[in-house]
Formats: sequence, C-alpha cells, structure tokens
Amino acid sequence: MQAQDWPQLRGPNRDGSYAGPGRVPVAQLWKKGIGQGFAAPSVAQGKLIVFHRDGNKELVEAWNPANGAKIWSYGYATAYRDDFGFDEGPRAAPTIDNGKVYTFGAEGQLHCVNLADGKRIWSEDTHRRFRVRKGYFGAASAPIVENGKVLVNIGGPEAGIVAFDAQTGKPAYQITSDEAGYSSPVAAMVGGLRRVLFLTRAGLVDVDAAEGKARHQMPWRSRSQASVNAAMPVAAGDTVFLSASYGTGAIALDVKGGSYTKLWSNDDSLSCHYATPVHVNGVLYGFHGRQEEGQEFRAVELRTGKVLWSTGGLRAGTVTLAGDTLLVLRENGELITAKADPKQFRPAGKYQLLDGVVRAYPAIADGRLILRNETHMTAYRLQ
Repeated sequence: MQAQDWPQLRGPNRDGSYAGPGRVPVAQLWKKGIGQGFAAPSVAQGKLIVFHRDGNKELVEAWNPANGAKIWSYGYATAYRDDFGFDEGPRAAPTIDNGKVYTFGAEGQLHCVNLADGKRIWSEDTHRRFRVRKGYFGAASAPIVENGKVLVNIGGPEAGIVAFDAQTGKPAYQITSDEAGYSSPVAAMVGGLRRVLFLTRAGLVDVDAAEGKARHQMPWRSRSQASVNAAMPVAAGDTVFLSASYGTGAIALDVKGGSYTKLWSNDDSLSCHYATPVHVNGVLYGFHGRQEEGQEFRAVELRTGKVLWSTGGLRAGTVTLAGDTLLVLRENGELITAKADPKQFRPAGKYQLLDGVVRAYPAIADGRLILRNETHMTAYRLQ
C-alpha cells in the first residue's frame, strides 16, 4: 500500500481521515458515466476500484485515477431487486489488501479478484450458503481484512459474522446469529487490545480476530422492525462510540480489556442515520438526525456527549477529515470545507462538485478527491 492510498471505506484506518497533501478542490480532472450503486470508491497502487451494476451484472473495475480510463473489468450475474424501488446496485465499498480486491454485492456475492489484472481468485454466494434472509436494502457491509482473514457481516443463522481465508476463500470461523446491519466494521487498538468492531442489526460485537471469537456483545438497535444500523463504530483510545437513528440514539463506552462501561447515552447529542462522524482531539464532528427530515451538523464531546455547537440547513451528507480540515459533502453534491474547530463552524469554502444525489463516501488519494452519484463518478485535484 502506498502512503496516499485509500484502500477501503473511509480510508486506510476506516476513520475517515486523510493525511496527504490537498484540502481544497481546484480543478475537475474527469467525469464518467457509471452504473447503479452506492458503493464508495477505493484506491490503491495506482488503481481506482469501482464497484457498480450495469444491466444484470455487478462489475468490479479498475480505472486510472488520473484520467478515468478503464484498466480492467470483472463481472458476474446478479438478480437483486430492491423491494422499495431504490437503487439496485452494490452498496458496499471494495476492500483492497495485499494485491487483492474484495467485494460484497447487494445479494451477498463475495468475490476476491487480483488487483493487477482483475482475474477471479475465489468467490462465495454467502446468502445461499449461510441461508441469509433478504434484508430491507441489500447487503451493504464492506469486508475487512484482519489476521489473514476476510471478515464479513453475513447475517445468517449461526453465521452472523463469518471469517474467510483471504487467500482461498475457505470459511475459517462463524460468530453469532445476528442479522446483518448496513454498518461496516472497523479494526483498531482500543483499551489495550486489537479489536474488530461490528455494529450488526442487533448491536455491537467485539471480535477477537486472532482467536476467532466474540470478546463482547451488546444490544444496540431500535425496537422498530423497520430500523437500520448504518453508521460505523468509532474507536478512539479507550472509547468506543456507537450511534443510530429511529429513537436509538448514541452511546459512548469506556473500554478496558474485556470490560465495557457506559460513559453516556442519549438520543439528543449525535444520533447518526447513515453517516459516520470523524474524531479529532476528543471531539466528534458529524450529522445528527434522520436523513429525510433534515439534519444538523454538530461538534460533540466524545466522552461526555456535550453538544459544543450545531448548525442546520445542510440537510444530509458525509464528513471526511483532511489534515485539520473537515470536508463536508452534502447529498446535493456541494462540498463545504471548514476547520475542525470545537468552538465554531465557520465554512472556508463551498464547491458544487456533482449534481444529483451523492450518498456514497468519497475517496481521497494522492491529492485527488473522487466521488460518485447515482449516474456518474468524477475526480478533482486538491490543492
């Protein structure tokens, strides 16, 4: 992996943070048509990995991030239909690790292809194999690679979380019977231990990937059957933050070894519908409230839940951290830049980057910002 790669959802550490050069978009490099889907782009070793649907195929493609030229394409049949009439493309961002690309399609097709040429290495129809009941909005949890295993929130009976050998695809172990949520896992050192944290449909699962077992489980979801868990866990030092909508709210947990202690919990501080906040020096910056009802963008103390400031009018979006700058990407394709300041929200610039509806997280790699809507993908050079 190169220093400025963005090899998985929300960056190298899945924390939404970019440490490379560039904060402000100054020039559009290219714009290309794209198939259906909400899958965020990933970038590694000079290849932009695009995961989308064209007709009755889910496609995993490598493009040149500098000009959008296609390098290779790998496809397979899909029959996924969205019961609510929404987009029928893949939802989960590709994960790139050790020269391989791992994708998890809308109906549970898990594929591993070679990053260099797109050749299939292995694949698994997880929904068929593990008898997974169809969820509301398709499979959406991005795979994560840890300890030579690909861990995925599958959501089957006795197969809530399944680890596959990264080289062969052979199942290594299965944990819980939790149905799948729409949140993606994050791996981090928390409270002195390496953990892979999942927010399934039922709640938090702390996986010890080395031992292949659940270290800790905690229910965290709405009592409403129609609810979803979509925002990722946030891990910072000895603290884990979980958030949902539908009246569930947020909780901050102090973690020591196998012990989890509640610091605070409410539905008033930072209840995230689908976008995960970023953490900077003890403060969370993110969107509070339901997407369809209009949201507020807030700064909240991680360990206390205190709202430091809140601003309305942005509606829904995602937030990424570039250095000390917040890149707030609204659903209407407008990017707002502002310093991560716990005292105030003061926009430094506003840039209309893409029309339509932008819900996927962007990727930032090698001084380029890459984003997509429901029909196009585009790249901007950052200054």
